[in-house]
Amino acid sequence: MANLKEVRLRIASVKSTQQITKAMKMVSAAKFRRATDAIVQMRPYANKLKGMLANLSDSVADMDNVYTQERELNNVLLVVITSNRGLAGAFNNSVIKATNALIAEKFAEHKTKGKLFIVAVGKKSQDFYSKNGFQVIGNNNELFNKLNFANASQIVEQIMEGFAEGKVDHVEMIYNQFKNAAVQIITLEQLLPLPKAPQDGSTSKVDYLFEPSKEEIVEELIPKSIKLQFYKALLDSHAAEHGARMTAMDKATENAGELLKSLTLQYNQARQAAITNEILEIVSGANALAEG
Repeated sequence: MANLKEVRLRIASVKSTQQITKAMKMVSAAKFRRATDAIVQMRPYANKLKGMLANLSDSVADMDNVYTQERELNNVLLVVITSNRGLAGAFNNSVIKATNALIAEKFAEHKTKGKLFIVAVGKKSQDFYSKNGFQVIGNNNELFNKLNFANASQIVEQIMEGFAEGKVDHVEMIYNQFKNAAVQIITLEQLLPLPKAPQDGSTSKVDYLFEPSKEEIVEELIPKSIKLQFYKALLDSHAAEHGARMTAMDKATENAGELLKSLTLQYNQARQAAITNEILEIVSGANALAEG
């Protein structure tokens, strides 16, 4: 009977867990729809602005804009975008793993010399790099609680200011790009200096008429484009997070259902065995009395 009690407790525990994972899946599904709408609406605008700057690359090259300056890589800044919470499968670990691989491949010397800095967006990356002896700048864990362009701009403006003052010479972002609920693409994207247009003919050249002037327009577009690319990365990561969590909780709910079937079968078998033993004991007792 002790075995039956143990199985009953396990069944109750799995049912409780299944209710929690199902509820979390529903919450993530609601947040996922809102986050998806935000990135789907933002992406065409951000890509178009990025394309315009690519077409203006020759004009930008002629101008001495601080955000396009290629420098010797003395100080490197990596922006690592994760989430504040777990239970999202490999969502956070994939970003951290990709960041560590990037550091080992390109910036190991900078890390050794203390010239590698981390801006962590999300508690998971903040905790990991703080505990592992990296130079983490600031705390941005509250950003996803109220994600909007104004709050994102405050972070990227500090990064842009550091680049303009020569405190950092190269800035890259590592984040999950949203594709669909089940697929997130690890993305490494250079934020500063502003990447030049590819010379392989993939970018079509467009002749623009500048009003009021080329210089004023380009000077206005470059900071706006940098802020927009950063904000787009945050929206991508935000949508990918909820998609990953929704998928993970759906799988957990499904696994709990399979475990319940197995435990129920185990319980029925144990119960049947217990009843059989009781019947055998009764029959044996009756036989003993009859013989007596």
